[in-house]
Parts: sequence; C-alpha cells; structure tokens
Amino acid sequence: MHLRRLFGALSLGIATLAGASMLAAGPTLAETAYPDARRIVSIGGTVTEILYALGAGDRIVAIDTTSTYPEAVTAKPNVGYMRQLSAEGILAQKPDLILAESGAGPVEAMAILEASGTPVVSIPAPPNAEGIAPKIEAVGAAVGKSQEAATLARSVETRLAALKSDIDALAVPKKRVLFVLSFANGRVMAAGSATAADAMIALAGGVNAAGDAHGYKPMSDEALIAAAPDVVLVMDHPARHITAEEAFAVPALKSSPAGQSGAFIAMEGLYLLGLGPRTAEAARDLAAKLYPETIKP
Repeated sequence: MHLRRLFGALSLGIATLAGASMLAAGPTLAETAYPDARRIVSIGGTVTEILYALGAGDRIVAIDTTSTYPEAVTAKPNVGYMRQLSAEGILAQKPDLILAESGAGPVEAMAILEASGTPVVSIPAPPNAEGIAPKIEAVGAAVGKSQEAATLARSVETRLAALKSDIDALAVPKKRVLFVLSFANGRVMAAGSATAADAMIALAGGVNAAGDAHGYKPMSDEALIAAAPDVVLVMDHPARHITAEEAFAVPALKSSPAGQSGAFIAMEGLYLLGLGPRTAEAARDLAAKLYPETIKP
C-alpha cells in the first residue's frame, strides 16, 4: 500500500492509540525474535550501539540523531530525533524491524508504526546501571543474538564490578557532582535522582549534588548554594555544549566549591549517559577525573 494511503487508513485509529505508551503497545520480549530481519531501523543511541556490539550493525538501514557511535553509523540515513519522529520517514526505509528505545515518539507516530504491520520492538531503558544487562539482552533477543547478548552483558557487569571494587577502596571524601543539562531562563537545569546522570555519578564514586530532586529540574540560586557542588559535569555535545565560563558565570555556581576551584568536566553525551556497552569505561573515566590520584582511566 502506498504510504500516503496507509496514513489515511490509519488516521482513524490513532486517537484511541494515542494514550498508550510505546512500552505497553509493543510486543513482549517472548514475542520479539526476528533473526531474519535485515532492514532494521534503530531508534536510540544505545540500541544502535548494542546492535553494533552484537555484530548486527550491517543490518541497520537507518538510525536516529541520538545514534552517534560507532563512527560507521554516521553514514546511515537518519530519521530524526527519537522523540520527534516521522512515521512516514521511517516506513520509507522499508524496514522489516523497528527497534526503538522506550520513550520514542511522539505517541501518534509510534501508533502508526505499530499499525503498519512492521514489527516494532520497544527496548526498556531504565535510568540505572541495573537496567544495562536486560537492555542488552532485549536487543539480542529481538535480532536473534541472545547468546552474544548474554556474553556482552556479563562482560559489562564484570567491568562494572571491577570499578566498584576500586571505588569502594577510595580513602578520600566523595566529590559532590552537579550535572548541568542546560540553562533555562537563566536557571540551571540539573539532574536529580532517577536520571542516567545520577546513575553515572554514583558509579564513578560521586554524590549527586542535586540528588534530593527527582528527574531533571530547574534549580534556584538558593538550591544551588545549598547543593555546594565540588564539580560541575556537562555533556560535550554540539547541541548542548556548555562551557566552564558559562557555568561559572552563574553567581551561585561561581561561589560554590566547584566555581572556586574551577572544577569542570565535559564528556561526550552518549558515552556518558548511554548506559550501554561502554558504561563501565565511561564511569571509570569520570571517576579518574574526580579522583585522578587514585583512579586511572
């Protein structure tokens, strides 16, 4: 069926599907074995990274803008940002499988993809280290590489355990780390609990200076002063690049321990926050920046 006719036929049912989440609407793990899929659209940088790590990168025909690793992925057609997808653009790639990290959207676009007849598998992405192995295993199950996924998951867990051992042996006070996502109307948007940044700070042996908040929240000057971060952490990303000069131009950050010492760390976004195959290395690199005299990258 021509795509425009398909969209017309599906539009009537979108309203009833719009309230459903991608995770709820997608097939369960037991139903997600598509070992013969050769035209995969991968939505979500960590999903794409896992597919490459499992040796399935050659089966990807298109990716989203959050998929930046490995470098070979940049040659693939891009279907847009994972939360602002066009169903028509994805279906134009003629996929035989769509793998999408949970939270992909908008809901209307995901509903069209679900109704198109193309298999759509939602990959869970909880913002914690405990979710890494299940995420890898879910991708492996979807593409018929469960054995390889189990091996990769064990490898990641082994490397994380080794890092934890090193962190537990630290004999210095833990650094208070403030992850700054952006500046909104002159206020700092910081990562609280239940975020990937919070998980990475903990893995690296730090204390989230904004941990009393939940999710990503703007912080008042009073809250920043109370947070008293020793280090400011940001993503080194073209779309959200924050410099030390910008961060410490905020009076409440300039007067903080981080501002007084100039302690500022920038790390590539997907590497830092992806919670995927490279997380142990990313957390160790962050720990080495926090505790350079003890932890080696």
